[in-house]
Amino acid sequence: MKKTLILILAVLFSGALMAQPIFDLGLKAGVNNSKVTFNTNDYTSESVVKAHIGAFGRVGWSRFYLQPEVYYSAKGGKVLERDVNPITRTAQFDFSTVDVPLLLGIKVLKGGAANLRVMGGPVLCMMTSKGIDANDVLEKQYYNDQYFGYQYGIGVDFLSFFLDARMEHAGNRFYYDVSEGFGGKNKTFMISVGFKIL
Repeated sequence: MKKTLILILAVLFSGALMAQPIFDLGLKAGVNNSKVTFNTNDYTSESVVKAHIGAFGRVGWSRFYLQPEVYYSAKGGKVLERDVNPITRTAQFDFSTVDVPLLLGIKVLKGGAANLRVMGGPVLCMMTSKGIDANDVLEKQYYNDQYFGYQYGIGVDFLSFFLDARMEHAGNRFYYDVSEGFGGKNKTFMISVGFKIL
């Protein structure tokens, strides 16, 4: 059964590569719903709404495509610390990154003017700004300069436009205090609108 599935996928993929490749280049922008999670129960977090803007490329064969992107993305979250006293201290994370995902996609429904796609792949996030509005709770020095993650989602093409909805999960910590063993990861839900210019 496993060998049969691999053979079918190999035939489909080789057939796709023999087709005329399609190249697209365009711009995209959208909103992020970003949340920070920590490896301790003493901290809880709430999501914040931010934005992203950048560019994408797409090279495809039949139903398959690769989509590299580069975009500026604002992220963050509100962090609540439960103190020993009956007081809860809060801190606001505000940071931005340049994100570079490389996504593999499949057009599950392929039409003349419209397509329905699923996609997924790794992403590298490089810090461009680091902010915390309450240094008595968390400290800027424990931000990492970059982190890796992965994205997955669904998209719709219509003529030269597209709409994507994706989840991004960090694979490693963007904030880590080695001495305390305390770290945080970012999770972001993104909605993007794009326009193909080539």
